[in-house]
Amino acid sequence: MLIKRIGKRQKAFSKTFLIDIFLIIISYIGDKHIKSRVMSKAIKILVIVIILLGINKIYSQDVSTVQDLFSALKSHPQTKSDELAFEKAKTGKQLAYSALYPKITAFGTYDNFSSPTALLPVPPNDLIPLVQDQTIPQPFSEDIFRAGISISMPVFIKSIYTTASKTKYMQKSAKAKQYINLLQNEAIIVSSNANLQYIDALTKALESKKHSLLKTKELINLKVENGRAPGSSLLIINNGINQVEATKNDIAISREKAISAIETLTGIRMINPVDMLETNTMDTSSIKSLDPLQQKVNADKLGLRAEKEKLLPSILLRGNYNHSFADAYNNNMAIDKNYTTIGLVVSMPIFNKSQYAQIKESKIAYNATQNEFDKLKLSLQAQANQLENSLQLLYNSEKLYQQNIKDKEEILTIAKASYQSNRISIEDYLKYEDDLVLEKSKLYKAQAEKWQTLVKLAVIYGDNIENLIK
Repeated sequence: MLIKRIGKRQKAFSKTFLIDIFLIIISYIGDKHIKSRVMSKAIKILVIVIILLGINKIYSQDVSTVQDLFSALKSHPQTKSDELAFEKAKTGKQLAYSALYPKITAFGTYDNFSSPTALLPVPPNDLIPLVQDQTIPQPFSEDIFRAGISISMPVFIKSIYTTASKTKYMQKSAKAKQYINLLQNEAIIVSSNANLQYIDALTKALESKKHSLLKTKELINLKVENGRAPGSSLLIINNGINQVEATKNDIAISREKAISAIETLTGIRMINPVDMLETNTMDTSSIKSLDPLQQKVNADKLGLRAEKEKLLPSILLRGNYNHSFADAYNNNMAIDKNYTTIGLVVSMPIFNKSQYAQIKESKIAYNATQNEFDKLKLSLQAQANQLENSLQLLYNSEKLYQQNIKDKEEILTIAKASYQSNRISIEDYLKYEDDLVLEKSKLYKAQAEKWQTLVKLAVIYGDNIENLIK
């Protein structure tokens, strides 16, 4: 909190400082005309400076915790695309259940017949009076207009219910995939931040080495001037300093790659790495990264069952309201009639070649998904075992490297004193400088690999990285 307050005060100070300087300069100008011109130009310059400062603030951001990066990730388009995939799966579930709702359709038709046709079925007892009295329009015509509403609704179609159950598993698969993708992206952020920590620590070690070499160079200059050391010693020490700079340039390229990886997922361009602390133990009771594929296996199994169930009998409810109107064929008088039907339809396929092929295709898809799940399970289990063993070794290596660094720092101090007293050559002395930096690089690399291994395990076991690392 203190750092944040200081940062805010510094930003506020920079803006108010510019304004104060501007006002002071204006106050010393006596001529009103000149003052007006100067003030107009100065305001323009001040606005441009403030805009540039704002752009720089947006381009280069510094964050205080890894949780800030996780928060930025959740609002990034990469995460939103996973949310859209989940919404698509939810739509599939709604689509499956929509087949259980009635379908209501309005219609209108015009039919021309070669002979008079009934507007609706007429019972024989109703037809006799119409024949006897020709003044009564008979419900027959060659040109008939119809309008009405039809309704259909499944009463029992087993495959619909099975398909609806399938979509539930597809939705669970999409939700699990969304969670695992989030963990994978968080793991990339942690790994990239660990690389930044490694690179910055290595850069500091190289700077320390350079500082040590520069001090030794001062001593060599005196020795060369006094004739106590050959001139080639200066070339050797300068070469060592140049190698340090070259190495710094090489790792600076790696630094940009790590910054770019974080920026791609969060939209934040890091200035410095953030500190990380392991705050929780990992739950290794189950491999949750298998959940998306496990749910898909369940869905494909139900999909196969649904295709088979399409060969079973189905029962549909159908209804129809029909309003017909025409000119009666016997006396050309206008007539209109209403006609309603409702009933149940039972249907069962006896031979459907395309459905048999669809069943076969669904069975192959189910077996392929099951086989993919079995392969992934074996692979992740092997990876988890390897990473758990590696993690323990990295913890041990970290302690060993820390002790080795202390030892090599003492050895370097002795070597430096030995070189000053001409007991060893400059080449031997530089070897001890290199050994210390190499040992530090091993420590920093082990620390980075420790974080990377930890988050890889978290992804495999589906452990919440936000609770694991602060």
